[in-house]
Amino acid sequence: MRISIQNGRVINPANNLDQVTDLHIAAGKVLAIGNAPEGFKPERVIDASQQVVCPGLIDIRARLREPGQETKTTIAKETLAAAHAGITTLVCPPDTNPIIDTPAVVDLIHHRAEQAGYARVLTLGALTQDLEGTQLAEMYALKKSGCVGASNALNPIKNTAVMRRAMEYAASHDIIVYLHAEDPWLANGGCAHEGAVSVRLGLPGIPEAAETIAVARELQLTEQTGVRAHFCQLSSDRAVRKIARAIHDGLSITADVAIHYLFLTEMDIGYFNTQCHVRPPLRTQRDRDGLRKALAEGVINIICSDHQPHDDDAKLAPFPASEPGISGLETLLPLTLRLVDEKVIGLSRAIALLTQEPARLLGLLESGQGGTLAVGSRADICIFDPEQFWTLTPETINSEGINTPFMGWDLKGRVTHTLMAGKVTYGNLHHTHD
Repeated sequence: MRISIQNGRVINPANNLDQVTDLHIAAGKVLAIGNAPEGFKPERVIDASQQVVCPGLIDIRARLREPGQETKTTIAKETLAAAHAGITTLVCPPDTNPIIDTPAVVDLIHHRAEQAGYARVLTLGALTQDLEGTQLAEMYALKKSGCVGASNALNPIKNTAVMRRAMEYAASHDIIVYLHAEDPWLANGGCAHEGAVSVRLGLPGIPEAAETIAVARELQLTEQTGVRAHFCQLSSDRAVRKIARAIHDGLSITADVAIHYLFLTEMDIGYFNTQCHVRPPLRTQRDRDGLRKALAEGVINIICSDHQPHDDDAKLAPFPASEPGISGLETLLPLTLRLVDEKVIGLSRAIALLTQEPARLLGLLESGQGGTLAVGSRADICIFDPEQFWTLTPETINSEGINTPFMGWDLKGRVTHTLMAGKVTYGNLHHTHD
């Protein structure tokens, strides 16, 4: 379909474009920015006046519960929710059931996402067989079948020799290793940050050292093996400072933060609010401010949702027995825009953290397969009204999971259209005319 998006504020951080102009699409690609090519007749016109037009958002960590937990939700339902949230590409960690350690599971997930047609789903392959941390998985076969990296998800690789071998193997095949740094002995089944709040509530705590010690180990091994490492969901100021030092020393690493760690702290647990049960746990205000500073300084270069939809029962148990995780697709963009309002980062940088930077990590940017609106690139596009206020309620959430501590928050910034490869996967009809 030939589409013209007119009068929008086009922001494409990949080439520093930020201006009110038109965007023209044909054959699933960006055809022109500014004036339409001669003879171009659009079949559909989208009026984006007073709106921002940017690359489709890329969420590098979202659990879609399929295969294995279809009772909670499915790939079709969660990718539809992603389209409503302006997200065109999602990355699924390997801890599905069955685990993503064979090409067959990769094919199944890709097929289900293609069938639904709302968003692209990429997969991370398992780092070790069954995520058990003992035998290496067939990482090269997984890469060939389309996996964009390897990860052991939340399962620790306790044996340092196994981690070293996994990194050496990944380095030799140019596979990015996604690391969730947590020392299992220090974490020891805890469920909240070890500090004043966990002591007051009598909850088993996870000390900050569980993260910093694990980060230190992985940094040493990364340096030794030369692997490309990506640190996932950092939660503490000290860990981020270690990473900043390693980047300064020239190590090839990147890092992300899940959006809720930039707003919530251990204080939000209040009286056992299970919606604030996440892993790693919400830490102190100093940690939250340290993560924001790292974002502003470029030490953390990606924000993700760490989307984990649950059924109602999962959060009804006592705090330690409840399931960790937040349903986060729909709050990813508005909360990131709130960081702009709070002067933590600028708007172009905020959009880069959700588009250009994750696309670069996944190897999509150079090939024009995501994260950019350059002419000739794939037309994955998000259009949003940056000034529209709305309230997060169970009715405004499209995901099957309504487990979120942000329920009732007034948010600013609402997606009006999402296009994936030039196809409108979500469109608010109030803003279009044919």
